[in-house]
Amino acid sequence: MALQDVKLFLLDMDGTFYLGDRLIEGSLEFIERVRATGRDFLFLTNNSSHNAAFYVEKLRRMGLEIDRNRVMTSGEATCEKLHQLYPGRRAFVLGNEFLLEEFREAGIPVDMENPEIVVIGFDTTLDYAKLRAVCDFVRAGLPYIATHPDFNCPTETGFMPDIGAIMAFIEASTLRRPDLIVGKPHTGIVEAALRRTGRKVSELAMVGDRLYTDIETGLRSGMLSILVMSGETTVEMLRTSETVPDLKFDRLADMIPLL
Repeated sequence: MALQDVKLFLLDMDGTFYLGDRLIEGSLEFIERVRATGRDFLFLTNNSSHNAAFYVEKLRRMGLEIDRNRVMTSGEATCEKLHQLYPGRRAFVLGNEFLLEEFREAGIPVDMENPEIVVIGFDTTLDYAKLRAVCDFVRAGLPYIATHPDFNCPTETGFMPDIGAIMAFIEASTLRRPDLIVGKPHTGIVEAALRRTGRKVSELAMVGDRLYTDIETGLRSGMLSILVMSGETTVEMLRTSETVPDLKFDRLADMIPLL
């Protein structure tokens, strides 16, 4: 599949469209070109520390006006999966207030005292009491679901530990890994994106800065995989990786002449 054949771009956010609160140069111009050529886009973020409404407002401040349906988080995709696999089950949710809000909006009962399933997200309000509670419930054998697998979240000054570090802590204490991970590169979030857009996999491209999530998503799902070098991946990481993108650019704007 060639870049010119892409009908819809699945765009990562952190490290791809912006870093922290700084827009990556040329990102808005890329969106303008996508729209001008009759193509479409959906922001697909693994970061479950915020909800879609937060990202819509953040992008507005950066100069991009979009509606709520142009953003899909791993938290939203997780809610869809829970409705399929564990309808009506009470969930212990390790996450920020934004993730809890997504669960409430999706109609999933949250019960932090007597849950039937355990869900963990990227919780930047994490403390020891939360870690002890989640380990107790995981150790008790409840179904254990994670919104995404990322080890680090890119920032303007480097990286901050992401959910992968939380999963490692839980595993060290309970000897369990999640029974299900929904976000990139796993299929749950891709299935949710396909339902929302009504597109076929053959019409999509996955664009992002991480080899083990974004690029693996494209490769596993059979869509074009496009790496941008504006976030986590370094030249050395790419050189030594077994995950090889179909295309590589320094940033989103470098694709503009090819669209």
